[in-house]
Amino acid sequence: LERYAFILLNIEKFWNRLCDRNRAGKTVHTFVRRGLVGPKNAELLLFYVTHPYKEIRGVGEFIERIAGDAEDLWKTYGHESLLRSYEEYVDFMQGRRKATFIRFKNLRELPAPIPANVIFQVTGIGRMPRMGKYVTKEMVHQLI
Repeated sequence: LERYAFILLNIEKFWNRLCDRNRAGKTVHTFVRRGLVGPKNAELLLFYVTHPYKEIRGVGEFIERIAGDAEDLWKTYGHESLLRSYEEYVDFMQGRRKATFIRFKNLRELPAPIPANVIFQVTGIGRMPRMGKYVTKEMVHQLI
């Protein structure tokens, strides 16, 4: 499978924070995941907002994925994340010592979000995997 873009699952609270950061002029953002997961290579990240929307609401350009010690990653990249404090980060991590920070830039909110039924039709999947999903360039062009 061609790994052109990766669909990241996001809850509404964090999607809204991301949009606020973006509108405030921040250009580089970091998406935090528990454990060692997430895209290693991709051109784009597609942001799928789960409940209640179940739709892709934005697109960003993938910079890099950095996985490793949760504490070290926070010290270096925490300021780029959507988490407002070290305490919130610790709470979010739920005791995990390894984290994945997915860095990206140029976030664009889509004028018309892409609903789940369209995503499933284009990608051929029945439901969105919790870990996210790689999609091809052709699929992205059909979606956006």
